[in-house]
Amino acid sequence: MTTYIHERRKWPRFHLDQEKLASLLAAVRHLQGRLLGRMEGLGFSLRAQATLQSLTEEILKSNEIEGEKLDRDQVRSSIARRLGIDIGALTPADRNVEGVVEMMLDATQKYTEPLTKARLFAWHAALFPTGYSGMLKITVGAWRKDAAGPMQVVSGPIGREKVHYEAPPASRVDEEMRALLRWSNDAEDMDLVLKAGIAHLWFVTIHPFDDGNGRIARALTDLMLARSEQSSQRFYSMSAQIREERNEYYKLLEGTQKGDLDITPWMEWFLGCLGRAFEGAQAELTAVLAKAQFWEHHRTAALNDRQQMMLNKLLDGFEGKLTSSKWAKIAACSADTALRDIEGLIAASILKRDSAGGRSTSYSLIDENVAAATDKTGWHDRRELPNH
Repeated sequence: MTTYIHERRKWPRFHLDQEKLASLLAAVRHLQGRLLGRMEGLGFSLRAQATLQSLTEEILKSNEIEGEKLDRDQVRSSIARRLGIDIGALTPADRNVEGVVEMMLDATQKYTEPLTKARLFAWHAALFPTGYSGMLKITVGAWRKDAAGPMQVVSGPIGREKVHYEAPPASRVDEEMRALLRWSNDAEDMDLVLKAGIAHLWFVTIHPFDDGNGRIARALTDLMLARSEQSSQRFYSMSAQIREERNEYYKLLEGTQKGDLDITPWMEWFLGCLGRAFEGAQAELTAVLAKAQFWEHHRTAALNDRQQMMLNKLLDGFEGKLTSSKWAKIAACSADTALRDIEGLIAASILKRDSAGGRSTSYSLIDENVAAATDKTGWHDRRELPNH
């Protein structure tokens, strides 16, 4: 019979091999500091755009891990509206999107506030505004009741399920969560990055809610990481990296929950995953910041809505070559209007004619515009972490 970690006599007194983790923690802290330092060197507007991009990815990928796909434009618009970031026209968001955004912003923007039972209940209620998970009615804004039996993580078809993990019974949840909340708010002498990894494992092991435990655990992780940085601005997505490594994530999680109280292997993976999230952020944000810098450079240019839209498409990576006929089709305008728009951008030294002319005349951004924007980021080097 399987003995789970929460059934161990000394639970939750976790053991860490500090010597084994020291060099990895130092490398991760170095990457974290370097990323934050580079971002601090940018203006407020660029940091806001980077935060918008990172929070959007965090929310989308955290939900993807659970098999739920949200609309990117809705998520981005909801975040932008709440943070006061100007992105032009906003896309109306569904209730479930608004709830996920509310939870994430509460975790990351109010990281200094204590973590409480009431706060976690509010996060849970925001995730499930209708009181249903799919077609199943669940207990919302309260600890689980286990009315339908023990809380288990299973896979496989009905009747042939494989039980990967069984959480503590509902009767223990309130006491278990009091201990976790007390520890989370305690200003003990522990590196907050390590604390983020422990909090994630501890929370999903208790599995206190009927549903949404994974997303709330990742929001809790983001809160702890924000505390480690003393900043509400987010420039990377831990959930995006977990999404990339989810097979290893679930394997380590299951192995740790069926093991003893030595959680060193879990922490090695967590730190490695976080480090790779920092590295991945450099490539992800370079494009975002280059685009923002491009618009900062051309902020005085008198551009109409069609020109702005088409330039954004070019900056986002336009497939194929841009011609006047494509412009007219995408912008829903006449061929003459498309050509006037293009000629105006050529006159403003934003677009150029490509070398091939005649019927195949195409246009592209002047290289100096893109290069100048990209160079502002200064991100050209990487420091690899071991792939645990």
